[in-house]
Amino acid sequence: MKKGIYLLPSSITLCGMFAGFYALLASIKGDYIHAAWAIMIATVFDGLDGWVARRTSSTTRFGIELDSLSDVIAFGVAPSVLLFRWALMPFGRVGWAAAFLFTACGALRLARFNIQMGSAEKKSFTGMPIPGAACVVAATVLFYKEMGLVSNKSFFILILAFVLAALMVSTLKFHSLKEIDFSKRKPFRLLVVFIVILALVLMHAEIALFSLAMLYLSSGLVENAYIYFRQRQAAGHK
Repeated sequence: MKKGIYLLPSSITLCGMFAGFYALLASIKGDYIHAAWAIMIATVFDGLDGWVARRTSSTTRFGIELDSLSDVIAFGVAPSVLLFRWALMPFGRVGWAAAFLFTACGALRLARFNIQMGSAEKKSFTGMPIPGAACVVAATVLFYKEMGLVSNKSFFILILAFVLAALMVSTLKFHSLKEIDFSKRKPFRLLVVFIVILALVLMHAEIALFSLAMLYLSSGLVENAYIYFRQRQAAGHK
């Protein structure tokens, strides 16, 4: 600390923390749509600060710890309060237990990530990353509003909260953008796919974001189930 800190990545991290704090205030006031969008914006800052730190060789222990604290607020506490105020409050004790479990498992996920950093956890994630879980929550809120669905005492939302909490502390493999080497040439079709996704987001942002969030969630479950059964088959042939 006596040598100073890298200002740029830390400032970006604080922007993500501010977005998460704003999401908290918006949820308390009942402005769930602004809260959901604030969480989405926080994920952009979360990805940007790490990218900037790696590109500028300014990764420090201070930055890692600050990023984790920011993630607890923006992707742990903020989505939990949003879930509780928006859909889980009518469930009473079960509702606030589900909301707390989301926050607690998110914090455990971050603690495990910090310990595994540089050893077991490389480019892919062990367990669902907490920003991904928060995005699922935010995208679901936006989707329900766009489709005119009722969230009050929705058992789907209650089950989703428990599932996301369990996935964060699981040992299932989830992919990361860090697995993609942007410095190497890629097939032209990937650019076409990106343009199509961008067009869909611009036309129907709420529906597209919810679809992408659920696709990430379901693809992780399907891939891990496939790996599990392949390992069982391989073990059976021995």
